[in-house]
Amino acid sequence: MPEFPWPAGAATGIGSLPGTDIAEAQRIVFGELPELPHLPELPARGPGADMIGRSAGFLVELPVQLYAGRWQMAPRPGADLRRTADLLERDLDQATEQGDGFAGTFKLQSAGPWTLAAGIDLQIGGRVLRDPGAVRDLTDSLAEGLRRHVDEVRKRLPRASILLQLDEPSLPAVLAGQVPTESGLSAYRAVDSPDAASALRTVVEAVGVPVVTHCCAPGVPLQVFRDAQAAAVALDLSLLKDLDPLGEAIEAGLGLFAGAAPTRPSGAITGKQVAERVTKLWTRLGFPPARLPEQVVVTPACGLAGAPEPYVRAVLTACREAGRRLAEA
Repeated sequence: MPEFPWPAGAATGIGSLPGTDIAEAQRIVFGELPELPHLPELPARGPGADMIGRSAGFLVELPVQLYAGRWQMAPRPGADLRRTADLLERDLDQATEQGDGFAGTFKLQSAGPWTLAAGIDLQIGGRVLRDPGAVRDLTDSLAEGLRRHVDEVRKRLPRASILLQLDEPSLPAVLAGQVPTESGLSAYRAVDSPDAASALRTVVEAVGVPVVTHCCAPGVPLQVFRDAQAAAVALDLSLLKDLDPLGEAIEAGLGLFAGAAPTRPSGAITGKQVAERVTKLWTRLGFPPARLPEQVVVTPACGLAGAPEPYVRAVLTACREAGRRLAEA
């Protein structure tokens, strides 16, 4: 079995948290998820903190701007990009301050190339997704930008190991040809799985750190993620229908970030409940219990930006407690 780039019994967040105070968000993450903290995303801060705008800020020599409430390619960098860069700089400053001396694994997040291509417009109209050449340019630009981002975080947290998460909530729709055009009357051509994996692999190979591919939409394309050479896949356990592909991926050595804690309150949440949910899945898959805490990281089902702030701490505490229980079982 491969060695995984996180400690046994780890828990982490998917990325987004509610509120606008990055210092408090980073304190919560380091406090509640000490085994595998991450760089929080706070979309409530507005444009440039949202998933598409924040991730587009990593693009090298492909500036974007807001137009009629949507992100689109721009002829030159402007105020929208400056705001995005300023928000990221503040985030990194807080990670540097609060992660001083941190020597564990630290997770970063960005939208992947397909979700960006489906979420950013060309200047001439339509999504980047409609133009295969533009998708290639975006992918190469993102790969270089994320390589630089990883290097920057390494300088700020020199004792930490870095893990990168690529968020691809739009990928199932991209593969199925279900991303609607501007009119909403038709959809863009489906992308072949090998082409989808190739673009992801471009980013994976460029960044020089292990990559987790995340998709909390139904129909997670596990084979695409495996072909992209991801180290792990992050998914919402409640959306799993067919366990066989997941079992094959785990057997082949893919790590699992198990989205086992609900993102909205539905009564009290405990680490025992979350751990039992993960253990039940593992038992159904038929794998030895000893592999579970090494190969699986416990997470919320998806991002927590829409959750009430008191619940956020409770759900992260439950995930950490669940990871500890799994490691001690």
